[in-house]
Amino acid sequence: MSVVTNTTTIGAIEAPSRRNTELALLGFAVAIPVFAYLNVGLAIDGEVPSGMLGYGLGLGLLAAVAHLVVRKWAPYSDPLLLPLATLLNGLGLVLIWRLDQSPRLISLAKRQYGAFSASAPNQMMYSAIGIAMFVAVLLLLKDHRVLQRYTYISMVVALVLLLLPLVPGLGTDVFGAKIWIRIAGFSIQPGEFAKLVLAVFFSGYLMVKRDALALASRRFMGLYLPRGRDLGPILTIWAVSLLILVFENDLGTSLLFFGMFVIMLYVATERTSWIVMGLLMAVAGAVVVGSTASHVQSRVAAWLDPFECLKTAPPGTNMAYACDQMTQVLMSFGSGGILGTGLGQGNSDLIQFAANSDFIFATVGEELGLTGVMVFLLLYGLIIERGIRTSLAARDPFGKLLAMGLSGAFALQIFVVAGGVMGLIPLTGMTMPFLAYGGSSVIANWALIGILIRISDTARRPAPAPAPNPDAEMTQVVRP
Repeated sequence: MSVVTNTTTIGAIEAPSRRNTELALLGFAVAIPVFAYLNVGLAIDGEVPSGMLGYGLGLGLLAAVAHLVVRKWAPYSDPLLLPLATLLNGLGLVLIWRLDQSPRLISLAKRQYGAFSASAPNQMMYSAIGIAMFVAVLLLLKDHRVLQRYTYISMVVALVLLLLPLVPGLGTDVFGAKIWIRIAGFSIQPGEFAKLVLAVFFSGYLMVKRDALALASRRFMGLYLPRGRDLGPILTIWAVSLLILVFENDLGTSLLFFGMFVIMLYVATERTSWIVMGLLMAVAGAVVVGSTASHVQSRVAAWLDPFECLKTAPPGTNMAYACDQMTQVLMSFGSGGILGTGLGQGNSDLIQFAANSDFIFATVGEELGLTGVMVFLLLYGLIIERGIRTSLAARDPFGKLLAMGLSGAFALQIFVVAGGVMGLIPLTGMTMPFLAYGGSSVIANWALIGILIRISDTARRPAPAPAPNPDAEMTQVVRP
C-alpha cells in the first residue's frame, strides 16, 4: 500500500519539474530566433530591425499559450517536444523574413505579379493558427485511444483529402504537381493533413491484423516471407501511392505514405521481410513511373546532372526550371562552407521560385554552413527521438503504433526534403517541417506535435493507486 502511494506522489512531484524544464527551454527557444532576427537586420541594413520587438513578443506569446495549455492538460508529457517545435518555427520565420528583404526576389515578384507581398507576416499568422490547432488537439483529444474507433472513417477521410486536388475547378497545377487546392483565395495542401489521418488508420488496422501479418509461410534467402493472402495491405498501399504519383505527379507524398506504412508494418510484426519487400516495391514503382511521367523525368534529370541538364533543356519547360533550381541550390550549399557566409549575407535568393518554401534549406546551407545544417538536422533528430521514446513508453499497442507512425512520417519528410535539396535523391516538392513557408505544413505539423504530446502524457502519467481493501487491513490488525 505504501509503495503505490509513494510512486503516485513521486509522479505528482515530477510533473511540475518537467514543466519548469519546459519553460526554461522555451525561453531559449524564443530568445535564439530573436537574436537571429537582430543578426539579419544588422547584416542587411546595419541597424536594429524595427519589427524585432513585435516579432519577439508574438513568438513569446504563442509559446506561452502553448506552455500553459500543456501545463494544465498534459502535465506529464515530454518536456522537449514543445520547445524544439517552437525553436524550429521561430527560426523558420527568421529565414522567411530574411528572404523577404531580398531586392532580387522583390523585383522578380513585381515583374511577375505586379506587386510584392511579404511572406513573413503570413507565416506568423499560420504559426498562430498552428498553435491554435495544437491547443485544440490537447483540449479535445483527452485520450488518444478514442481515435481507434475511427479507423475506417479515417481511411475514407484520407482518400478524400488525397483526391481533392484532382477535382476540376478546385485543384491547381503548380509546375506539373497537382497537390494544391484553392478555397476562398487560400491555397491548401491536403496531403499534409492526410498523413495524420492515415497514421490513425494504419495504427488501428495493424493493431487488429498484426498477428496474421506476422505469420510466415516460407523462408527464402534468410527472410521469412509472408503468406500470399496477407500481401493485400502492402500491395494496396503500393498501388495507391503509385496512383498518387501518376495522377498528381507528387513523388514526395507517395514516398511518404508508402514509407510510413512499411515502417509501421515492421513495428507491428517485427518481420524484416516487410522492410525488404517495401524497399523493392518502392524501387520498382519509382523506376516504372520515372520512365513514363515527364514531371518525374525532369526531376531525375536535374538530379543526375543539373549543369548539363540546364544546357540541353528547352527554355521555359519544367525541366529547365528544375535544372536551374538545382544548380542554384548546389552552388548555395557549396558557397556556405563550414561556417557559412552569415545570416543575411548569402545569395540563395538567386533561386527564383520557392526559395522560401521548397528550397529554404539552401539558405541554411549557405548562410549557416555545414555547421548550421547539422544543427538543424540535430533538432529534427531530437523530435524524432522523443517521438520514438514516446512510442516505447506507450502502454497500449494503438498508442505505440500511432506515435511510431507519426515519428516515422516526420523522419521520412526530413530525409526526403533534405536529401532532395542536397542532391542525395531527386527533388520531391515537399517542404521542411516548421522551417518552410506554407500554412498547411506548419498547421499539420503542430497538430502532429500535439498528438505526440497527448500520447506522451498518457504514457508517463502515474497509474492511479488501487482502492484500499478493508478486509486485508482488518486481517492485519486482528492477526496476533
